[in-house]
Order: sequence, then structure tokens, then C-alpha cells
Amino acid sequence: MTQTEGPFTCEMCDATVTMRDARRSKPMGDLDPMAWQTLCCPHCGSRLRTVYVGG
Repeated sequence: MTQTEGPFTCEMCDATVTMRDARRSKPMGDLDPMAWQTLCCPHCGSRLRTVYVGG
């Protein structure tokens, strides 16, 4: 697996989160939300990673 496929470790609560379990939100800044998503921890809401999803 590559780093964008997970699993991800949350730096705030130390939870291990799969890509499927992560909450998705719109990216910050000027990134196209159709091409990029921000993955967040479902336990504490902390940002895990911004990933390219196509577009």
C-alpha cells in the first residue's frame, strides 16, 4: 500500500484509521474539491492527510 491508501495514524489521539473509516471533507485553500479530499480522524476530527482522488 502507498501512503495515500492508509492506514493512517492520527497524531492527536494515536488512532489507526483506514481510508474507508476516515471522514472526508473539502480541502483547504485553492485545491479543487472535485480532485482533492482531506481525510480526518473519525475519533477526534484531526486532519490525517489531503489526498488526490481524481478530477
